[in-house]
Amino acid sequence: MLARLGWQGLIAFMAAALITIGMIVWLALRRRGSLAEHEPIDVNQGQSWILIGGFAIPFAVLAFLFVSTVDTLAAFPMMDMAHQQGPDIIVTGRQWWFRVDYPFAGHPDQDVTTATEIHVPIGRPMTIELQTDDVIHSFWVPKLHGKVDLIPGQKNFIRIQADRPGTYLGECAKYCGEQHAHMRLMVVAQEPQAYEQWLAAQRAAAADPSDPLLQHGQQVFLSAACPLCHTVRGTLALGQAGPELTHIGSRLTIAGGSLPNNTGNLAGWVTDAQTLKPGAQMPNLATLDGQDLRALVAYLQSLK
Repeated sequence: MLARLGWQGLIAFMAAALITIGMIVWLALRRRGSLAEHEPIDVNQGQSWILIGGFAIPFAVLAFLFVSTVDTLAAFPMMDMAHQQGPDIIVTGRQWWFRVDYPFAGHPDQDVTTATEIHVPIGRPMTIELQTDDVIHSFWVPKLHGKVDLIPGQKNFIRIQADRPGTYLGECAKYCGEQHAHMRLMVVAQEPQAYEQWLAAQRAAAADPSDPLLQHGQQVFLSAACPLCHTVRGTLALGQAGPELTHIGSRLTIAGGSLPNNTGNLAGWVTDAQTLKPGAQMPNLATLDGQDLRALVAYLQSLK
């Protein structure tokens, strides 16, 4: 319905532009010559044209678009729907990343929390609640929705729908601090079955590592400062300041969507995040030796 409203406005604008251009061309062709050759102008002759072209037609077009807009907005009672059914997804702006929650009504232990990536099934409208934990941010995925602000103390609601599988890139569209330019997000649209499989996998706690290298990496993770800021469900790490890492190995990016999730970037982010994203709230862990760093990175990559 929003697309239809947009097409109606575009067609009305193009029709008005073509009529205006046509009248200018007609006037230019009809009134060639010097001013001395022109007949005296009857000031009363053009009043009907002014009333019709300058008032009646614009009023009719604007009235039509106004009624269509009100009708379209009435068809999307986002606030009532969100209060009655609850949102499908909750997106929270942080400096400088997006937290993404999938609430499971009546079963909070089945809630899913991730960061930066929003997974949705194709062909299904998804209601998203937008909020922020700090300053004003702005949610913007150009191919799926316009810009919507995340305002402290206020909840906004939008509905998005992806009709084709793929990855739709987005970002924070309002300056929110030092690393605003590196606050990105992506919407991953999947076939419904693949989406349900992803959701089920995200609900699971982290598996206990059996490989000695991964076991050592888990010990490094739990003994360092990591649990103070991050959660890995199934372990003693219960921090809330940073992104949840229970399934970080399955994500496409790290550092608020600014870096691909690969071994080199993950090792660089863990040891010296400030050189990659100055001002980020991730502290440096440069005291790790090579063996501990390799084990820690391997453990994080195993969390899928």
